[in-house]
Amino acid sequence: MIDRDKHIGQASEPRTVEVERGFLRFFAEATGETDPVYFDDAAALAAGFRAIPAPPTYLFSLNMSVPAKIGAVLDPVNGMGVDMSRILHGEQSFTYHRPICAGDRLTLVTTTRDIYAKKGGALEFVVQDTTAHDEDGVLVAEMESVTVVRNG
Repeated sequence: MIDRDKHIGQASEPRTVEVERGFLRFFAEATGETDPVYFDDAAALAAGFRAIPAPPTYLFSLNMSVPAKIGAVLDPVNGMGVDMSRILHGEQSFTYHRPICAGDRLTLVTTTRDIYAKKGGALEFVVQDTTAHDEDGVLVAEMESVTVVRNG
């Protein structure tokens, strides 16, 4: 079982990442996007974006590209130390305060909000909130992720 007292409320270190145009296009293609705003600078500008925008679920991949050292589910030293073979993706949700676009530099912080068990402890649910702030410190987006840990 994951140590609730140790991890609930624990925040990761800030991780800064640049939103790369090429990876945005790759992600859009991989997720089946066909709208030209996700591939073409001119189409994005014509649609009112500053640059090519991130598809709606991109923040999840962006967060995974800069894993936290503190409080991460998988990290055995500074995190929860859960073996990857026991992990299931539970759910995710997003709140966007403005579009994420190519060229943005975002700082992510992930906080463990809750850990709870079901089925007599056979399943544990880790609820984590990630915030993304721009270079001016303005909140751009929020993500809630639920990771399911199989204990048996």
